[in-house]
Amino acid sequence: MLTHRTANIALFVLLAAALLVNSFLWPLPWWVFVLLPLPYVAALVWGACNVASGFYMPVVCKAETAEKVIAITFDDGPLTQHTPAILDILQKEQAPAAFFCIGRHIAGQEQLLRRMEAEGHVIGNHSFSHHFWFDMFGAGKMLAELRQVDDAVEKAMGKRPRLFRPPYGVTNPNLRRAVQRGNYTAVGWNIRSLDTVARSREELLQRIKPAVQPGAVLLLHDSMEVTLQALPELITYLREEGYRIERIDKLLNIPAYA
Repeated sequence: MLTHRTANIALFVLLAAALLVNSFLWPLPWWVFVLLPLPYVAALVWGACNVASGFYMPVVCKAETAEKVIAITFDDGPLTQHTPAILDILQKEQAPAAFFCIGRHIAGQEQLLRRMEAEGHVIGNHSFSHHFWFDMFGAGKMLAELRQVDDAVEKAMGKRPRLFRPPYGVTNPNLRRAVQRGNYTAVGWNIRSLDTVARSREELLQRIKPAVQPGAVLLLHDSMEVTLQALPELITYLREEGYRIERIDKLLNIPAYA
């Protein structure tokens, strides 16, 4: 498995071999030493952007099962505009879900968190700011943000989230340290709906349906109108295909709260 550690070892071995050849066998052109690190740099970028790669840190993205069971998750709430309507649909369909909340959205929306809890959903941590440059923060600043979310959730509903979803799905060594220090479980997905760019309900459903598989974790956003429009049909489709919708902590068999 390609990880940050194995990539570092491979780069060291390649550079050492090139230096030995250059010193004792024949001189190598300068561009060899320029090109050698390029695959390493590509691996760093790939690992940062691929949440399921496990390159920098373990991230749970699906359940290993043959059973037709799936978890529905929402990022970026709670928001007045769409979150209540999404909760109405989930309640009507008796479908549990996970909501990975942005901390700065919680103030004034505490009743939505309490409703999520009362209706059988789980609340996760999605950072306080969800800042565009969050992945450039130091580990200490990242951890401070995560604990801000924990404090806000605990104030609203008396529980501290243990499940954390990286903003934008980006991971790096600083985030690994923050997650380890905070004793969080990092959770990703293996179905990315791309509902933030979907132009219609039909387009969104066409992206999701072929990707459905046993043990899947579906990423949606309760900030999107198109997601609200597609959700009832999506739930109907899953059940017609024989799938049971399970809460993510139960699907993955991990504790939701500290």
